[in-house]
Amino acid sequence: MLEIRNLSVYHDKDLTPLISDLSFTLRAGDRAALIGEEGNGKSTLLRLLAGQDVPYVTCEGQVLVTGARGYLPQELPACEREKSAYEYFADSPVFFDQTPRELAGLAREMGLPQDVFYSAQTLSRFSGGERVKLQMARILMEKPALLLLDEPTNDLDLASVRWLQDFLCRCGIPTVFVSHDEVLLGRAANVIILLERLRRRQMPRASVWRTDYATFVRTRSSGMAHQEQVARKEREEFDAKLRRYEDIRRKVERDQNAISRQDPAGGRLLKKKMHAVMSMGRRFERERDGLTEMPESEEAIFAKLTCEAQPAGKVVIDASLPQLCAGGRVLCRDVRLQVRAGEKVLITGRNGVGKSTLLRALWEGLRARGDLRVFYMPQDPCDLLDLTRTPVELLSITGEKEETTRNRVALGSMKFTPEEMEHPAASLSGGQKAKLMFLMMAQRQPDVLLLDEPTRNLSPLSGPVVRALFADYPGCIVAVSHDRLFAQAVFSRVVELAEDGIHDSTDFGI
Repeated sequence: MLEIRNLSVYHDKDLTPLISDLSFTLRAGDRAALIGEEGNGKSTLLRLLAGQDVPYVTCEGQVLVTGARGYLPQELPACEREKSAYEYFADSPVFFDQTPRELAGLAREMGLPQDVFYSAQTLSRFSGGERVKLQMARILMEKPALLLLDEPTNDLDLASVRWLQDFLCRCGIPTVFVSHDEVLLGRAANVIILLERLRRRQMPRASVWRTDYATFVRTRSSGMAHQEQVARKEREEFDAKLRRYEDIRRKVERDQNAISRQDPAGGRLLKKKMHAVMSMGRRFERERDGLTEMPESEEAIFAKLTCEAQPAGKVVIDASLPQLCAGGRVLCRDVRLQVRAGEKVLITGRNGVGKSTLLRALWEGLRARGDLRVFYMPQDPCDLLDLTRTPVELLSITGEKEETTRNRVALGSMKFTPEEMEHPAASLSGGQKAKLMFLMMAQRQPDVLLLDEPTRNLSPLSGPVVRALFADYPGCIVAVSHDRLFAQAVFSRVVELAEDGIHDSTDFGI
């Protein structure tokens, strides 16, 4: 069981409030989806619930957990990446209690080789999806009483996403998870915890909805629409009364200015009237404070992606690779891919087959071409971003004052606060780094986008905007994604990468 009582969290650097007065209880069978815009403290909250040290925040309140906690971080810590698979599992106090039958069953369920637990291969040389599976395997060995999962579908192949979805629904373990995958949210979550930061991101608000995701979206949307309707009607009626009051006040003022000094009785009467009018004004101010508030919500705003039109039918990518290798392993052979101008191609395939390796190879082959502008977004933006620089500095091309002003406005449209614009990029959330890369895309107006899991750290509240952004983009896209709604909305062609090359497919994973 998990119980949170009046939890508030503040950022140490500038005392920015992240979470305020959050309380809820989870019991067996509860699967709570933690959602909210990027930078709202979702990963921070999961780390706190996991009992991890979070050096940049201060907390108030209580977190009560009964039993062991199983925590899956968004990224495997660097200190774990250089361990071999055997060393990683040997660090678990229960690993040597597992029987060969139990280990074989767990490997089979996770879609891993049966000897993987004793492998000398370092975790850094496994694919991103394989690393997620290995972490989940160790968590399940320890039989946790509470699961805390930060973007568990990141990098998982479609078969593994389906397995995770089914597992969460049948395991009965209280779970708190963060996910951008709206299909997973719709099929697994039965509690929604919404973290918001309103009023220029200075006022945190947390709400708990004991319902499924579809009902949450529908109820929240209709509730906000009704609140807005009531608030507008009240303001219209209040403004009409206020206009009548202003007419009365101005008339009394005119009468006071026009009255003769030879009419002291009339002056005293008007003075009383003015006192009554001023009293009425104070009542109006109190009434204004009592009006129904206009609903506040966070909307994800993304820059429009444009590019110059390419000749129809132009072959922009014509790749022929005898083999793809990573970490000394041959992942697949005889890879051929041809993409024409305006095509949007989704690459699928099992974990470890080389999808990210293929995108990097395409990037290396295209980046030097003079007839194309190509933008590559890796799985981890840290691979391309200098995280010691601020978002404003990373967007800077000329360094001119006018450009800096434009960049600040663009970052503000993405809900970056002035403080976040000046923090080193290393302190940004994964979703904020993705938004920063979207702004860089918009600046460069590329003809070809190579995208490796572009939605992996974004809030599901951003989902419709992101899907429209890439669906409307007129250029060519080649992407790896396991976001099922994103895949279905954006791509016209699906291919599967396998050990023997690329094959046409129709599986969007829904």
